[in-house]
Amino acid sequence: MKDDKEFLEALESRKVPILVLDQKWHRLFALSGKTSEIKQLEEKVNQLLEQQGKLNNDLKELKKTKNRLMKSIVVNMEGTHEENEGDISSRKLDEDKRLIDEVNVKMEEIEDELIELPRNINSANQELMLESMRYCYERLRQNSKEADEITAWIDKVRVELKKNIIKKQNREINNRQIYSYMHDIFGVDILNIFDLRQEDEDRLQGKKAVENADERN
Repeated sequence: MKDDKEFLEALESRKVPILVLDQKWHRLFALSGKTSEIKQLEEKVNQLLEQQGKLNNDLKELKKTKNRLMKSIVVNMEGTHEENEGDISSRKLDEDKRLIDEVNVKMEEIEDELIELPRNINSANQELMLESMRYCYERLRQNSKEADEITAWIDKVRVELKKNIIKKQNREINNRQIYSYMHDIFGVDILNIFDLRQEDEDRLQGKKAVENADERN
């Protein structure tokens, strides 16, 4: 994409870490997981890194092999001056030289690949970076949207809560007024009798409510 190209050109002077090797990058996806696009790009970078590691190991082994062959050549060159072993040493010398030529060719091929690989890794890593940034900014937008919705819900609930607190206080005040008027009108003795009767009715209603709940369950 043209926008991606211009964006990457603007980032040329910035060093981007290899994302798959950064634990903080992996934690970006702790809640929602990685998208299929990110997983594919991650696998591409991992494969290139594995290839680079394998080639470096192969190159080390080839260098060891070449050193062994060089030492063998030195020994066989000395052996060609001895009468009995001259022919054997000469054949071994020719074989070692042939093997060294093969090793040199393989080493050159690997070194060429190792020159190209960092560019391929960097390119794949940049693709992964762009897709990761798209994911992160989408998550930021989604989180902000949900946070705004929750804030609106809290504000609405807060208004309802205030209204209900006022209603509750009014009901309690009204109860105290009713009881006070009943006390003044009917007197303490009569109220005590009705209080006991009301307590019995409340207990009975509570018992029925429990029984009905048990039947439903």
